[in-house]
Amino acid sequence: MASLMQTLVALSLLSLFVCDVHGQLSSTFYAGTCPNLQQIVRSTMAQAVNKEPRMAASILRLFFHDCFVNGCDASILLDDTAAFTGEKNASPNRNSARGYEVIDAIKSNVEAACRATVSCADVLALAARDGVALLGGPTWAVQLGRRDARTASRSDANSNLPGPSSGLSTLISSFAAKGLNARDMTALSGAHTIGQAQCGNFRSHIYNDANVNSSFAALRKRNCPSSGGDGNLAPLDLETPNRFDNGYYRDLVAKKGLLHSDQELFNGGSQDSLVRQYSVNNAAFSRDFAAAMVKMGAISPLTGNRGEIRLNCRKAN
Repeated sequence: MASLMQTLVALSLLSLFVCDVHGQLSSTFYAGTCPNLQQIVRSTMAQAVNKEPRMAASILRLFFHDCFVNGCDASILLDDTAAFTGEKNASPNRNSARGYEVIDAIKSNVEAACRATVSCADVLALAARDGVALLGGPTWAVQLGRRDARTASRSDANSNLPGPSSGLSTLISSFAAKGLNARDMTALSGAHTIGQAQCGNFRSHIYNDANVNSSFAALRKRNCPSSGGDGNLAPLDLETPNRFDNGYYRDLVAKKGLLHSDQELFNGGSQDSLVRQYSVNNAAFSRDFAAAMVKMGAISPLTGNRGEIRLNCRKAN
């Protein structure tokens, strides 16, 4: 009897181990089932970024906003249905999240090569990495094997995404809730070295905050009046808005961060020394950014038999 019990325990532990291994993400997940996946994603992203460099930032933002709301499950890509109101029309995404059509194009090309094999969540993770690399930023091995959510939640998006008026303590706690430490948060904020922001998101900072360079504030006010013009755009990185580098941190040291939440990283707080380091050491920033992207990409993925492989990223099968 004892021998039988030991055998059963051993088999149970082996089963748990196999399930655990099966549930892990891997950079070679599609090596046998879709060997040309990464080339397909890279090629389609290259076309989109060559046409509009800002698209790299838009796709990167989609990935961030996806992972921070119930994990990296492509829920942000779902259109609203009669059964749920999704994330596209949540306050942080409405009239600002963009790039959905690029993900659609990538998914279509992937489906043509490997039908019903690659998740929208993995397509988005790869596209975010490639957008960064195409603008001169670092690259990294994207861990793959995520599956797609069948539903999305506007309320979860409204409550889980830190906003442009967030203070340092809020930023640190928001990222900590997702398993990311303060260093990860400061490195990931460097995503703002590319892309643009709407006047409505930085007006309060340039008109009301004290920790902003006066000439920079005056420059931004030209396109962001005290009232109206909420959708007017300005580059998040004053120096090199279409190149993924450490210019964002040099802006912060010069008190030229566009958003209140940006300048909070360099405002006499705990992240000042790291911001200074990144501002003079692009290699350190690139290394930490890549590592933090891998960590963020591992937030609560659906693996194994959970979720599905969507055929159309905008709707569940």
